[in-house]
Amino acid sequence: MKAVVIGAAGHIGTYLIPMLVNAGYDTAAITRTMSGPYEDAPAWHKVKRVLLDRNNETEFIDKIRGMKPDIIVDLVNFNIEETKKIVGAFKDTELSHYLYCSSCWAHGMAESIPFDPDDIGKAPLDDYGKDKFESEMYLKEQYRRNGFPATVIMPGQISGPGWTIINPWGNTSMRVFQDIADGKEIALPNFGQEILHHVHGYDVAQVFFQAITHRNQALGESFDAEAEDHITLYGFAMHLYRYFGHEPKIKFLPWNEWCEYEGSAEECAHTYYHIARSGVFSIEKTKRLLGYRPKYTCKETIDLAVKSYIERGLLTV
Repeated sequence: MKAVVIGAAGHIGTYLIPMLVNAGYDTAAITRTMSGPYEDAPAWHKVKRVLLDRNNETEFIDKIRGMKPDIIVDLVNFNIEETKKIVGAFKDTELSHYLYCSSCWAHGMAESIPFDPDDIGKAPLDDYGKDKFESEMYLKEQYRRNGFPATVIMPGQISGPGWTIINPWGNTSMRVFQDIADGKEIALPNFGQEILHHVHGYDVAQVFFQAITHRNQALGESFDAEAEDHITLYGFAMHLYRYFGHEPKIKFLPWNEWCEYEGSAEECAHTYYHIARSGVFSIEKTKRLLGYRPKYTCKETIDLAVKSYIERGLLTV
């Protein structure tokens, strides 16, 4: 079968491409540049690389259609109009499965936990989440009405070696990592009980692959792609102090005072959107219907990312 992966060299595609190639799929990796994956693998030297820029190529959809794929994995679709173009272009073709990468950001603030992957009343907090949720609802409607073969997968905070992960402040500043590595005191917002959802890119790729190989169970469904566990800001900070062999030095500040302490309005906003959606995701449906079994815990994923920071000279120990 012919599988086309759009956005193939990113966090998810890094691990999904080898899964597909090694399983015998005729795989095309669509990327904007010839950049390499985050982790190399022999399959990446066998896969067909195709350069296409969705944002600047007017015939992008036509060129994908010309490949006559049986499966499309769409990892970089951030616009409902692009979703509609895909459905319009492939509704009368031999396409057997379209897998759409949504996000945990499609959820808003939690009223009860765990979040329901099939909730039709989500209230996303930002435009990114709203667009993802709109695409989710559109694809499910197209499946119900017209049989368009769609599956929605919602990753948590994708993490692992090679990229910047969400830190114990709920943003991407490197300062808190370095302060903890140096044994300094840090401040957390509120009481540090908001929850983060680090999931290794390999495990997110595994959900996509399992959805492909469990097509009948996956069609028309939404699945969370998470680790088995979650971590609080406080638990994250405590884990890092232990990782670096220091006694924890943590204080707590009210939100406005903490934003002044953080010092960056942009990072403070980043924190807000992560912790305002604090909640718990269940992977029971993903496990039950797709046979998903996460390889990495939340802390194992964090440790691999921090080790990568040190190896790349981003953290001084």
